[in-house]
Amino acid sequence: MKLPDFNKDSPESLWNRFCELLWYDNDLGIWLDISRMHINQSDLKYLEPSFLESFKSIEHLEAGSIANQDEKRQVGHYWLRNATISPTDEIRNSITTEINKIELFGKAILNGSITTPNKKQYTDVLWIGIGGSGLGPLLLINALQEHEKGLKFHFLDNVDPSGINQVFKTIKSKLDSTIFVTVSKSGSTPEPRICMEQTKKMVEKNGLDWSKQAIAITMKGSMLDKKAESESWLKTFDLPDWVGGRTSVTSSVGLLPLALIGVDINEFLTGAAKMDKLTRSKVYLENPAALLATAWWKSGDGKGHKDMVVLPYRDRLIVFSRYLQQLIMESLGKSHDRNGNLVNQGLSVYGNKGSTDQHAYIQQLRDGLDNYFATFIEVLEDDPNIKEIDKINPGDYLSGFLQGTRQALSEAGKQSITISMKAFDAERLGSLIALFERTVSIYAEIININAYDQPGVEAGKMAASQILSLKKEIIKLLSDKVERSVKEIAISLSVESYESIYFIIRHLVANNTLYSHIGNWQKPLSIKIKYM
Repeated sequence: MKLPDFNKDSPESLWNRFCELLWYDNDLGIWLDISRMHINQSDLKYLEPSFLESFKSIEHLEAGSIANQDEKRQVGHYWLRNATISPTDEIRNSITTEINKIELFGKAILNGSITTPNKKQYTDVLWIGIGGSGLGPLLLINALQEHEKGLKFHFLDNVDPSGINQVFKTIKSKLDSTIFVTVSKSGSTPEPRICMEQTKKMVEKNGLDWSKQAIAITMKGSMLDKKAESESWLKTFDLPDWVGGRTSVTSSVGLLPLALIGVDINEFLTGAAKMDKLTRSKVYLENPAALLATAWWKSGDGKGHKDMVVLPYRDRLIVFSRYLQQLIMESLGKSHDRNGNLVNQGLSVYGNKGSTDQHAYIQQLRDGLDNYFATFIEVLEDDPNIKEIDKINPGDYLSGFLQGTRQALSEAGKQSITISMKAFDAERLGSLIALFERTVSIYAEIININAYDQPGVEAGKMAASQILSLKKEIIKLLSDKVERSVKEIAISLSVESYESIYFIIRHLVANNTLYSHIGNWQKPLSIKIKYM
């Protein structure tokens, strides 16, 4: 195959590139077009050896190698949708057992076999989870839940007091028919633990038995697992040690929400498994993840110099860009490569949805900085319930906006990728997620970084823990009622960062925990504070 170089002024050249680079799978009904990326024959030739090496690395990953070096863990999210490839009988059996367990539980909740303590049918779910444990379920609910089918979901994915209170107000009238699901692999992550404790307190304040309506998704033997067992919670589902949050959507984290809205979880898993199989192909142009990784590499010179703007032209995929932010940025945003060299790699992701984006930031994409590439996602099949008016269907407009934007960007020299699906359902969503997961794995290998550790996240958690400890020290110090300035407090506690002291004090004073006795507490240099 001789790939024509990108030439926006030559319709024949563009068409030949399109025909050569278009990937399609008839079974899934999915197309991938990278022809509007500035990829040339020399790029394909240059990268092919790297791809062959990346395929070997992924084979080792699927065979059970230790991929998360920081935590000495395997990375096994690919096993979740095809248990037969898992490295041991124990893992294989645990996967199939958990899928069956979730299926049966979901059906029992929806058909009323399992009811509330007062014999009512469950109506709602309050889902408590952070990062992928919240984004994955949120994506699935937005993408796949049909109107008035299954339980209504509410999410606590942050420790914002106002946000927590708003959710509590929303479900207050339905507390006795709500399932409370807490997701935390270790059970010690602060955000889900804090949200869980607040929810439990609210539930018990309203005279209900928390344990009778509470579900845990956690690792066997974790703090949360032990708590759920000792308090006889309604149910506990396994979140294996070898599943990371950003790749947990095909685990119990994603399967339980699907089961509770009446979606066939096996269709979702089948779609992911089919894409996994397709992306194991060692034939370059027959592997969609290899093609997608090529596009990412070429656009950003292998260093992520350009952002990815995700433009799904379906309302159901409005959360998809947020989901990809975590999957891609947490996986690829690394300071060092595998050899210890400082590389500061990454790929920034943002987006909204089309055609909303036509009236938001397409103007800048078309005429502004050339610091991105677009990823369009479209569904060809329109909803048959929406009829034509004057021979025009809204879907025609939607398709027209996408094609017009793609063409306008190309004419301006801006690059884009287009992913098209014949129809949209659980199977295709599973395959779409798997495509990006596999692309992350391949791309990480060709730029020689570890996609499955997260030292930056762990550093942030440690810093937050230190701040919380410092807050306790400040309150203890000021309990003697002696007035002190920020600097005096920092010196007393041997703290180098005066700003950290000020930030903590400002928050405490705003919430009437400390008293600003002398000076204006908004101004750091004039503040003198003491304990109330």
